Amino acid sequence: MEYTILGRTGLKVSVAGLGCGGPSRLGQRANKSEKESIALVRQALDTGVNLLDTAEVYGTEEIVGKALEGVPRDQVVISTKKAFPLRDPKDPVGELKKSLEQSLRRLRTDYIDIYHVHGVEPQEYPYVSDNLVADLLRLKEQGKIRFMGVTEAFIEDTKHQMLQRALEDRWWDVVMVGFNILNQSARAAVLSKTLERNTGVLVMFAVRKALSQPARLSEIWAELKQKGLVDGGSSVGGPLDFLIKEGSSSTIPEAAYRFCRHEPGVHVVLSGTGSPDHLKANIESLTKPPLPETVTARLREIFGKVDCITGN
Repeated sequence: MEYTILGRTGLKVSVAGLGCGGPSRLGQRANKSEKESIALVRQALDTGVNLLDTAEVYGTEEIVGKALEGVPRDQVVISTKKAFPLRDPKDPVGELKKSLEQSLRRLRTDYIDIYHVHGVEPQEYPYVSDNLVADLLRLKEQGKIRFMGVTEAFIEDTKHQMLQRALEDRWWDVVMVGFNILNQSARAAVLSKTLERNTGVLVMFAVRKALSQPARLSEIWAELKQKGLVDGGSSVGGPLDFLIKEGSSSTIPEAAYRFCRHEPGVHVVLSGTGSPDHLKANIESLTKPPLPETVTARLREIFGKVDCITGN
C-alpha cells in the first residue's frame, strides 16, 4: 500500500480508501451477512487500507465498529458523515450532537477523525454555513471530531457548485468530490482551489456503471455526442478501448482507478464493494503506476468539455 498526507490535516492515509456506502454498502444490499461484511473490512485493513469512509445513512457504521475491534485506534482514520438535509431544521445543534453521539456509539470510538456534512446541494450551503459550522468547530475544540469535511451531492451537482462556494470558506479541512474519466470538471472547479489551500481531497465516483458496463458506456457516449460534448470521430470501436491497448491496463475499471489516483490534488480514492475478489482488484489498481502521459492527455482532451454526468 502507498500512503500520503491528507492535506493540512497531517493525517497519514492510504491512497485507497474503503467506501462503506455506495451501491454495495459492504455487501449489505446483496444480503451478505454481517460476518461477511466485517471480514471484508478486515481484508481491507490487512492490505494496508487505513481510511474507512462511512455515514449514518449507510447502515454500516456498526459493521465498521465491530471490524475495528482490537485495532489500535491511532492506526485507522475513520471518516463518517451527518446526513443532510436535517430531519429537524429548527434544532440543528441538537440534531448534530445527537447524530454524532450515535455515530460514536456505533463506531465504538470516542472521536471521529473526519466528520462531514453529507450530500450538500448548492442552495443548501448557506444553511450549513449559518447553522452547523459554529457547532462543528465547537465539537472540534472538544476533541470529538478532529477535522471537518463537506461532501457534495454529485448526482445533483455535477458542476461542483456547492464545493466551489464552500472552498471560499476556510474551515473545511477535507472535501469529498465526484471525479472520474468521464467527468473531470472537478480539476478546474475544485482541485485547483484545494491545491492552493492544502485541503484534503477524497474522491468518490471513480468507477460507476459506464466505466464497468460496456452497454452503459455506449449509451452515455451517444448522449455526449448528441450534445456536442465529445467528438464522434474520436472513437474507433468502444470509446475507451484504447485504454487497454495503449494504457497498460487490463480493464477499463483499472485504468479509471489509476487515472483518479494520480490526478494532482487527489489524496484518497474511495472504492466500495461487497466482494473480496473485487476489493483485491480495486486495491491493486489503485497501487499501480500512473497511466502513460499520452493516454492521460488523450482522456483530458476527449472529455474536457463534459460536466453534466456522473458515470452512472
